[in-house]
Amino acid sequence: METRISATEVARKLSDIINRVVYRGEEFIVERGGEPVCKISPVGPRRYTKAELVEFFKTTPKIDDEYLDILEDITRNQQPVPESPWSR
Repeated sequence: METRISATEVARKLSDIINRVVYRGEEFIVERGGEPVCKISPVGPRRYTKAELVEFFKTTPKIDDEYLDILEDITRNQQPVPESPWSR
């Protein structure tokens, strides 16, 4: 989630903003004079909350039986992997 915030507000609430970025994964677009000038965001990959994960699974289409049958067929008929010559 990106939140637009003024540079003045960032200066006043920097510690809180950093905590929100670190612990909640929030992102901020910093504006000066109503124009975006930079973005404050987590350095690493975004972390998701449990609630977001639950919502993802609720809204993601269910896997149909035909797909599962195809996947099972591929798995059963897969050629064996040859033994590596680099094994000890």
